[in-house]
Amino acid sequence: MKIIVTSIFVEDQDKALEFYSETLGFVKKHDVPAGEFRWITLVSPDEQDGTELLLEPNNHPAAKEYQQKLFADGIPATMFGVADIRTEYKRLMEKGVKFTMEPTEMGEVTIAVFDDTCGNLIQIVQK
Repeated sequence: MKIIVTSIFVEDQDKALEFYSETLGFVKKHDVPAGEFRWITLVSPDEQDGTELLLEPNNHPAAKEYQQKLFADGIPATMFGVADIRTEYKRLMEKGVKFTMEPTEMGEVTIAVFDDTCGNLIQIVQK
């Protein structure tokens, strides 16, 4: 068994697709109609057959509340790995990304946290 798709709740699928592809650099894999919304997944440009990230609409009240409470408490919704966190931090800052935590060493890893503009905090980590 392996993880093939993981999801993140987003307030606006179009805005999320733009942020995750144009700002973060993920590659769109699927974008198909699914009722009133779309099935939009992205992958790492380095692993296009790897795990897909689904941009899941937060239209269900429980999803919206879950997302809002995580954000309010400063809890990242997910974590992405990066090879060089300081370079990635600088690149994202230059693109206007707002960080709530600059690169911080935590034992054997260095982490940083940013706002994805779609209702989530995202943690990046360098091992």
